[in-house]
Amino acid sequence: MIRITRRDFAMAAGAALVTREIQAQTKEAGLITRAIPATGELLPAVGLGTAYVFDRSDERTRQAGAEVVRTLIEGGGRLIDTASTYGDAEDVLGTTINAQGVREKIFIATKLEAPDPAELKRSLARLKTAKLDLLQLHNVSNARQSLAQFKAWKEQGICRYIGVTSTFHRDFAAMGAVIARERPDFVQVDYSIDDREAQQRILPVAAEVKAAVLTAQPFGRGRLFRIVRGKPVPQWASGFAATWAQFFLKYLLADERVTAVIPGTSNPAHMTENLCAMHGVLPDPDQRRQMETFVQSL
Repeated sequence: MIRITRRDFAMAAGAALVTREIQAQTKEAGLITRAIPATGELLPAVGLGTAYVFDRSDERTRQAGAEVVRTLIEGGGRLIDTASTYGDAEDVLGTTINAQGVREKIFIATKLEAPDPAELKRSLARLKTAKLDLLQLHNVSNARQSLAQFKAWKEQGICRYIGVTSTFHRDFAAMGAVIARERPDFVQVDYSIDDREAQQRILPVAAEVKAAVLTAQPFGRGRLFRIVRGKPVPQWASGFAATWAQFFLKYLLADERVTAVIPGTSNPAHMTENLCAMHGVLPDPDQRRQMETFVQSL
């Protein structure tokens, strides 16, 4: 699996300069937030994913995790998504949040492979918290899967919201059936400008049951940065995007059904750049179609 990275097409100094320029241009603007349909609670629209970037419990990963979490909070973000199967990610995240004393500033989302009390107990211990903000059933693949145990945990106060996830097109039919029947608070799905199948198959049913939507892999597992390597952001997009990260993330946020994007990174400069997508205007429907055509042409 290739990690999401921008080292191949943006020098760190240049990225830092762009980031400062974006911050200067947008510091007066409010952050883009979205309401969680189940409660109306507002969630900052850019969060942090931990798959493949927080998966090792070594000093380098812990240091990077601490810096990225600090950057997320300072930039107005709250949401961090992890899972019981992301290597040591839960442990790295829990240690970081505990050391910084920022539990109340973080919206913690994690995932279980099954409604297994032992797996839940392990996740809570690793995350060093007695209560989760969002608990998700990971990689839904069977239309008969039930959220009964997750709903029971929610009633017990172990989590505030429950959800389901899938990043596999072959499982979208099962995912849709579970969403329609179980009516989760959140749906997490693979969705990017070059992979829009979720637009037609998952987002409509999520909207129907009034579920919040998190978009995993918003940079297409690194594909998007590779295809624009060496290319400038088009001039016609300058009104809403100064960087490719803004371009790709704002495309998704312009879909009002999307609650938050959760790109993964262990680089504080990239975290800052991602957070800048919460500032300024979003592309309108015509601009979104132009963005799609542009990416398809690359």
